[in-house]
Amino acid sequence: MASRRLAFNLNQALRSRAALKAVQPVKRGFASPVILPTTTQSTTLTNGLTIATEYSPWAQTSTVGVWIDAGSRAETDATNGTAHFLEHLAFKGTNKRSQHQLELEIENMGGHLNAYTSRENTVYYAKSFNSDVPQAVDILSDILQNSKLEPAAIERERDVILREQEEVDKQLEEVVFDHLHATAYQGQPLGRTILGPKENIQSIQRDNLVDYIKTNYTADRMVLVSAGGVPHEQIVKLAEEHFGALPSQPLTAEASARAAEQKRLPDFVGSEVRIRDDTIPTANIALAVEGVSWKDDDYFTALVTQAIVGNWDRTMGNSPYLGSKLSSFVSHNELANSFMSFSTSYSDTGLWGIYLVSENRTALDDLVHFTLREWSRLSFSVTQAEVERAKAQLKASILLSLDGTTAVAEDIGRQIVTTGRRLTPEDIERVVGKITEKDVMSFAERRIWDKDIAISAVGCIEGMLDHQRIRADMSRNMA
Repeated sequence: MASRRLAFNLNQALRSRAALKAVQPVKRGFASPVILPTTTQSTTLTNGLTIATEYSPWAQTSTVGVWIDAGSRAETDATNGTAHFLEHLAFKGTNKRSQHQLELEIENMGGHLNAYTSRENTVYYAKSFNSDVPQAVDILSDILQNSKLEPAAIERERDVILREQEEVDKQLEEVVFDHLHATAYQGQPLGRTILGPKENIQSIQRDNLVDYIKTNYTADRMVLVSAGGVPHEQIVKLAEEHFGALPSQPLTAEASARAAEQKRLPDFVGSEVRIRDDTIPTANIALAVEGVSWKDDDYFTALVTQAIVGNWDRTMGNSPYLGSKLSSFVSHNELANSFMSFSTSYSDTGLWGIYLVSENRTALDDLVHFTLREWSRLSFSVTQAEVERAKAQLKASILLSLDGTTAVAEDIGRQIVTTGRRLTPEDIERVVGKITEKDVMSFAERRIWDKDIAISAVGCIEGMLDHQRIRADMSRNMA
């Protein structure tokens, strides 16, 4: 299942350039593992494949997976949807195993095999008993290098993916955030959806899939991750056996051109997209300014600032007890059903904003106005208590998000594939602990104050002012 949600992801809180200064980078070279903070170890094979592990001697199970530095952003307009299509076909049989044999093998070992696609990554992982890890690595290697991609399977999956797309289109939050990307990054790879347009799903051929694999499923863009009860040295040996022959990206002119296109710095576009549908009882609105990348010095500050704005849902009935000033105001004046602030990062850009849901169609102008007024307050009037509360929430969420070997593997994979390093919760606590209200106000002044805004709105949105008026209102709020 594709991972499309543009939500506040606390696992991303492990990638700040400021924190990385205290961590030694992964060294390239065969056979000499580098001990990263605490128990994370990393080794890179001669073909460029990185192995990163966290060994827990008491663990009875392990999660192993391959994180690939390629997602829908590595596609073209004509092949948009290919990465997600491949995710579906990975479990449909290889030259070594039929689909039935693959499913039976996983079932017999009591394991769990899964995959997902995002805009910048594709992930295949398995969870099993420690004794079955060699078999799990063999399966992962097989599906990544030897998938048959049979025409009949491709045709069957077209219908499956189209049905999945229909289900996604019913989830208004997913629709709003897909449109937010499309308008904020117009005509650029980040603006495309993960599933791809319907016409692409219907037209993608085997050659497109094979080309994507040859271009992106290369050793230098992969990280083999293990978290659990298997030592690092054993995982390295398994990597040598099953991934040692995996080629690095070919240094062709075409490959170089594609790599350059993928690395081109995105341009954030202040703009809007609106889909009015009065049969939908609510207005679903996303507002965003350009955020920060994973490596940005402001990464953690952006997360703390986002946490100050907070999240709220009227069904919880707890707004009087929340620290968020916006939640109390919205609740008291019945302006919305819920809101969710977010700070989502990519390798070289990001989106910082809020997602609003309201059935009060006559108060949409007020809802947007007072949301922007709260954004403006962040530039000049943030209290120490607000910052400390947000920091405590961030630290707690990081620890809670690392519960279990799969969560740890996810954390390791995301960090290594994007930065080549892995930061521990202790590193994060140290960096977050240093953030002050002055840092938050400085961030808001530089990144939010009177900046271009991208807007995505779906539903009963007649009462919402147009983009020019909202942009002007933002400037007035900031004045």
